[in-house]
Amino acid sequence: MKKHLLFLGAPGAGKGTQAELLSKANSYLHLSTGELLRKEIEMDTNLGRQVKDIINSGELVSDELVLKIVKQNLNKDNKGWILDGYPRNLSQANSLNKVLIEINQPIEVVFYLDIPEEVLIKRLLLRGRKDDTEDTIRTRVNIYKETTEPLIQYFKDLSLLEYIDGDRDLKTISSDIKQKMV
Repeated sequence: MKKHLLFLGAPGAGKGTQAELLSKANSYLHLSTGELLRKEIEMDTNLGRQVKDIINSGELVSDELVLKIVKQNLNKDNKGWILDGYPRNLSQANSLNKVLIEINQPIEVVFYLDIPEEVLIKRLLLRGRKDDTEDTIRTRVNIYKETTEPLIQYFKDLSLLEYIDGDRDLKTISSDIKQKMV
């Protein structure tokens, strides 16, 4: 059973939901970078204060800072882990791979939740978040395509990529993922 997993997919593809279900079922750490950053801010750590200042100034948190937080959480004893929402680009993927090799926990499988763009947009609009207008969603999807989609080929070249049809019901997707973990 593979225990070092990465979920890739556009915003609204269901990465977080599937990662959460799998993490509970297998007692794996679920490392969502957004949640890790929020946790650091809540705990008011040095890193958290740095992150808060960066976010408040409207900037993006640097790759180095995100990697530092991810590494700090991976070093904990764990039965396995699931990365969700990170890496977001090739530079982050290369840095992450170096760290994972150092701690002897390389990625074993990358699940790519593939879903048609129009389905994503409908899903995100249904979520009903205040900042989710059709324009902002399309912008996020376009940013994803430019920066994150190259990772699909990157992980495919490393023979780690598993395609998952994300336009099905929750249980079918979960079952498909479990079968590909063996």
